[in-house]
Amino acid sequence: MNELFAGMEYVYAVYKEKSFSAAAKKLFISQPSLSASVRRVEERIGYPIFDRSTKPLSLTDCGAEYIRCVEQIMAIEADFSTYLSDWGELKTGSLMLGGSSLYTAHVLPAIIRKFSKRYPGVQVSLIEGNSEKLQAMLQEGTVDVIMDNFALDPKFYDRLIFKKERLFLAVPKKFEINQRLEAYRIPASEISGGPAVWGSHSAVPLGAFADEPFIFLKPENDTGRRARMFCHNAGFVPNVLFELDQQMTSYQITRSGLAVSFLSDTLISCLTDDDHLYYYPVDPSSSQRNLCLYRKRGHYAVRAADEFFRIAEEHSRTAYPE
Repeated sequence: MNELFAGMEYVYAVYKEKSFSAAAKKLFISQPSLSASVRRVEERIGYPIFDRSTKPLSLTDCGAEYIRCVEQIMAIEADFSTYLSDWGELKTGSLMLGGSSLYTAHVLPAIIRKFSKRYPGVQVSLIEGNSEKLQAMLQEGTVDVIMDNFALDPKFYDRLIFKKERLFLAVPKKFEINQRLEAYRIPASEISGGPAVWGSHSAVPLGAFADEPFIFLKPENDTGRRARMFCHNAGFVPNVLFELDQQMTSYQITRSGLAVSFLSDTLISCLTDDDHLYYYPVDPSSSQRNLCLYRKRGHYAVRAADEFFRIAEEHSRTAYPE
């Protein structure tokens, strides 16, 4: 605060009470002490605040302007105190969330609905991006929380495991190879059943697809990194037609019949059209991963992020029971 307004509470008390003695009683200090405090304020500003020749006390022109400024300062302080109280109780504030198009369209909205119902005063925003972009924004503080399947360093990020996720091979039904691998197929309805169901199906021998065209996500994406590892472990170099950023785009191109691709159970469970693709399990030791919420440690939006994490955990227990 500007030194001209140091001690303003004493001046304001005298102004309100129109008397040094009455103000001193209200402030629980002696009248000489109060008079000395007001005098110091007047000396700092260089002009008298009160006309002491009148009864009751009145303000000088300079004093009237001083009181006007004091009331503005008090109003600002009151507004900020109210803001702090509302922010602490999440009656106000903002929260920026990030995720891939799949997660922002099909996973995060259900959590956001619960969060916004409980805290309608907090403005929630969404931004889409690939894993590399999301991690950069989280590091920079552009977003408060991201949902991603890439493992981030726990030294720098808090993590909530939202659900177990698994990748499956999606193959257009018109591909001839499906006739030889019928025993390995898994219906989309069973993929939606989660880990308890997946374990009852054997992994398809991926080498059988060595001559088929593939769609991969880019190497900086966890799905793209794992796809390359799957093919390497199966002993072949895949014929990759496209390298993409988003799994949803990969699905659409695969559905059109151009190539095979790796899709997550999260995406497959959201699909209503199952007439164009067959699905096959791949090696469970390398196809399973965690879908997580992350926030940067020490980030300022602690309160809103804390509560979003808590609501997400509640939702996870209900939607994805072990």
